Amino acid sequence: MTRWRWLAVLLPLVLLGGCAAQTISLRPRARAFTATDYERIYEAWTRTEDDFAWSRMRSVLHVTGTFESWEFRWAYVVRYAHDYGLGPDERDAMLRASLDDSRNLHRFFVTLAGEDFRQSNITGRESAWRVMLVDQDGRTTTPVGIERIRRPGAVESTYFPSVTVHRQAFRVVFPVTRDDGTPTFPVGAPFVLLRFTGALGTVDLRWDFESGGQSPPPEGVNQR
Repeated sequence: MTRWRWLAVLLPLVLLGGCAAQTISLRPRARAFTATDYERIYEAWTRTEDDFAWSRMRSVLHVTGTFESWEFRWAYVVRYAHDYGLGPDERDAMLRASLDDSRNLHRFFVTLAGEDFRQSNITGRESAWRVMLVDQDGRTTTPVGIERIRRPGAVESTYFPSVTVHRQAFRVVFPVTRDDGTPTFPVGAPFVLLRFTGALGTVDLRWDFESGGQSPPPEGVNQR
């Protein structure tokens, strides 16, 4: 087989390997992070999609979302405390409050850009997009809150690198439990989608979870 034929065979395999979905853990166990771990954890919990309408030959939506999971929150607080010189007591109080919040709310930090600024403002009346969480069975959950960050500051632009002058930034919040008492995504869920959908199309950000899913958050956590 010639070298070019070998490349034709190997290239698709390399691309498939590089595109494999990264699995992450929802288990709320204690972590032992240092400030330098933040970038790695941020990448693990961040997804990006770019949707292009070939029939219309134009971009539809560029979106990046960070799932502020138990693990992400732990790494974030450790990094923040290091950068701002917080003492152990201040750091532990901040961490405890953030982890307690995760028992009730799923939070996502989202930046996005579309062809039309007003249509891309997901808090506006002219928004072209509806945002929801979708579980493996196709059940959907709508946000309990969406906050537009009008002027991202040093904290947002440092800890969330997807923040740029070309994108709008939002905090999107979902309940851990629906009104009927069922979980937004159940224990053992293999994945969850953060979906942006509307007349212009559908864009999904997907997080794949390790087998075993999540377990109930422990009430007491040994802060480190």
